Amino acid sequence: MEVDINEVLAAVSTLYDAELHDKIKHDQASKWLGHLQRSVQAWKVADQLLHAKRDVNSCFFAAQTLRTKIQLYFGELPVEAHASLRASMLEHLGHITEHTYQGIATQLCVALADLALHMASWEDPIGDLITQFGPMSNTPNLVPLLEVLIALPEELHSRQLRLGLNRRKQLDDYFRRKVPSIVELLHVGVSTEGATKESTHLKALRCMASWFNIHTEEWVMLTNTCLVSDILNVVRNPQVSPRLHEIATDCVCSAMIMLEAERIQPLAEVLFAGVLQLGEPYHMAVAMEDINAITNYARIFSELGETLVEVMVEQPDQGLGSLQVLHLLLTCIGHHDWEVAEITFNFWYKLSEVLYRKNCDNVNEQFKPYVERLIEALYRHCQIEPDHESILVQQDDFYEFRERVQELIKDVVFICGSKLCFQQMAHILQSPDISKNWNLMEAALFIMQSVAKNLVPEENEVVPPILEGLLSQPDDIHLQVAFTSVQLLAELNEWIACHPNLLPLVLQFLTKRLHNKHLATVAAKALDAVCQSCRDHIEQHFDGLMHIIASLDSFSISNEAVVGLLKGVASILGRFPKERIKEDMKKLCLVQVSHIQKLIEENIPIEKNTKSDPVVWLDRLAAIFRNVNPIVQNGEQHPCQEVVMEVWPTLSLAFQRYSSDLRVMEHCCRCLRFAVRCVHQHSAPLLSPLVEQIVGLYAAHGHSCFLYLGSILVDEYASEPGCVTGLLAMLEAFTQPTFILLTQPNGFRDHPDTVDDWFRLCARFLQRAPVAFLQCSALNTILECGLQACMLDHKEANAAVLKFFQDLLEAGRKHEDRPNFETRHTLVVNIFNTHGESLVSNLINAAIFILPQYMHHDVAETFFQIMQFDRPKFCLWLEAKLKVLPTKNSGGVEAITQTELVEFHKAVTQAERTKEITRALVDFSRFFS
Repeated sequence: MEVDINEVLAAVSTLYDAELHDKIKHDQASKWLGHLQRSVQAWKVADQLLHAKRDVNSCFFAAQTLRTKIQLYFGELPVEAHASLRASMLEHLGHITEHTYQGIATQLCVALADLALHMASWEDPIGDLITQFGPMSNTPNLVPLLEVLIALPEELHSRQLRLGLNRRKQLDDYFRRKVPSIVELLHVGVSTEGATKESTHLKALRCMASWFNIHTEEWVMLTNTCLVSDILNVVRNPQVSPRLHEIATDCVCSAMIMLEAERIQPLAEVLFAGVLQLGEPYHMAVAMEDINAITNYARIFSELGETLVEVMVEQPDQGLGSLQVLHLLLTCIGHHDWEVAEITFNFWYKLSEVLYRKNCDNVNEQFKPYVERLIEALYRHCQIEPDHESILVQQDDFYEFRERVQELIKDVVFICGSKLCFQQMAHILQSPDISKNWNLMEAALFIMQSVAKNLVPEENEVVPPILEGLLSQPDDIHLQVAFTSVQLLAELNEWIACHPNLLPLVLQFLTKRLHNKHLATVAAKALDAVCQSCRDHIEQHFDGLMHIIASLDSFSISNEAVVGLLKGVASILGRFPKERIKEDMKKLCLVQVSHIQKLIEENIPIEKNTKSDPVVWLDRLAAIFRNVNPIVQNGEQHPCQEVVMEVWPTLSLAFQRYSSDLRVMEHCCRCLRFAVRCVHQHSAPLLSPLVEQIVGLYAAHGHSCFLYLGSILVDEYASEPGCVTGLLAMLEAFTQPTFILLTQPNGFRDHPDTVDDWFRLCARFLQRAPVAFLQCSALNTILECGLQACMLDHKEANAAVLKFFQDLLEAGRKHEDRPNFETRHTLVVNIFNTHGESLVSNLINAAIFILPQYMHHDVAETFFQIMQFDRPKFCLWLEAKLKVLPTKNSGGVEAITQTELVEFHKAVTQAERTKEITRALVDFSRFFS
């Protein structure tokens, strides 16, 4: 069907009309053009629009369409049409000048680069482009030529193109061979047109930076050109244009990454020597307050450090192992702007990794002074402005920087030792004028937090005076100092557990901070940490903690902190005698229950994360049930059973009242999950009313959390013969609405949580009551859905489905000593023979065309289980699937050879471990991606 070009122009005009405020028309135009781009007619329309050259917007849309079609729909074109497309594209490229709108130029050049990568019959695209547009051409045009050359290495590894491993290898070899041609072109371009025209100079350096991604020893020829000296001359001069300086910096950094892989000694020596002489230009940039140039130098020094870090550790201060780069990096860290210091962090991470692997105290000793200087500099950067009056907020960039500082110190501190770092900061706190400068004191305490957990709990030299100072702080101390002090106490919780004599003072200190609205949340979190570590010593203080819990609503504490505190208190309560547990559990739980009852009875509207939000109280209740864990002997009544039964009616009411609110339902199910897990089979009286209620609610609202709660009930009760029939009825009631939901268009993709929870429920049945499950009427529906869901690109949902199939196979293979083995085995064999080949076929399709590589392990585990069950059948099914796979990519190039198919079959079918199958799948999928 022909598309009217005027209709396309009208739609483009509507889409890009900034003065059009009619959203409906705008959306209609966008939808129509999107549909056009996906159609086969789009190839012709895009070409017509580019020839017409009506306006910038229509040309941009056409160029973008061509790029999209070549990237994603190249297979639509017959092979015989490739040459005419290339001719048309080259014609369009010839019209690009430095005055062409950059968006159009970029889209067209990337499109041609993608075409070159796809089109195997185009044997020497780079040579042809240089011949047609290069300096020696009759009509030289470096603008499009350099843009295409910039795009080629970048697009080579784009997974959108799905070139396949063999085509990529072919192209990679071809690109390596073309590096001398690129070097020659850039040398001529920089020394002629680039010497007078900055735009050409910029493109040439961008091109070189892009091509440094092609790793080859051919780059040694750079030393015989003007290019290395040109790059170094640009970066050496902070007064050149900011854009040119930035691109030259990119070039230097890309070159160093390439040299890390190739180790081209002559080029490395010239480049590294040039970089090590950039100290003076850096200081010049500092004097000029040119933050862009300063940032560029920090990037270069950091990249040099990362490139040479292995050599520095193996041959410190010898040849390329010169430690001069550490001085340059520390100079950058000494800059007043913390954003400059942060640029160097990756180097310090890498240094710590290399030294950790080396594991040599003598080598660590050589780097110790540098790390000490690093920590001193980080201490200075962490100082808050002295006129800052409140507490730093999490949304503040400086807050996030300080968090990254702590992460860095935790990584590098082993080089100099945590105790030494703590002492460094302790010396600062002991200086006479420290009390006059709250921000210096706070920064020292903040750095101490990073290493406090690493200190030996028995340490008695450095920590006691610090703790004494913290616990005797005046009430009017700066809020941020008080805040950081509380955080430090939380980090010292294990040290406090070894010094229980200080526990009363610590509890008193933290309890007092609960009354300050700015400190209440952090104090509650610190109390939680202290409760967790000091369980053996805190029983005598338990009444005081219960008093705090009873008063929580009078403090300005976040619900997260309250939940943490309840968690700590509940874990201590679980160690008490049974009667005490029963009594205090009621106190803890009924406070939360009374709030939920009030919300329901008074029909109070929900305000998220406030006291009118039932989720707040449900989460607190869940934390109590989850962490009590008393030890109960067989035959004993569970001390929490009574309170669970008292809580149930309120939770049942919450189910009814908030049934349409997914968020509340999820937290309600979570609360019941922990209540059931808390008392286990002592919650049996709940089973029937709970199942009846969640089945009805699931049918009405489809919330997948009811499926998850059902899986908990199966886990707890399906091993009891009297409960199996009711639980199977629950499963069958869940199955029909689930099937209807998932078989809608895009049902699996749109409802991954339902897939996850449903198959988790089915897997629990296989583990607890396999025979009853394998004979249930819903099984065929479940299997059919499972065969579709195993191709779902969603990590958790896919893992749940494959775990179901793995458990299914294990149900027919394991526990041969149990009386129901023959029945189980027969049932699973029938299922396997009916659906096994489809499962293998779908999983191969998923691994090759759908799932990312990090999800291949679950596919491999499923294949391994199939082979454990029946290896000969698996071998036949896998062979049959491999025979029907497409062997050519969208460009008509052979994606995989017969030999490679045979090797994959052999690697999988002869594997003895899941890891071997995973590796084979990952390697195999690369032929098609």
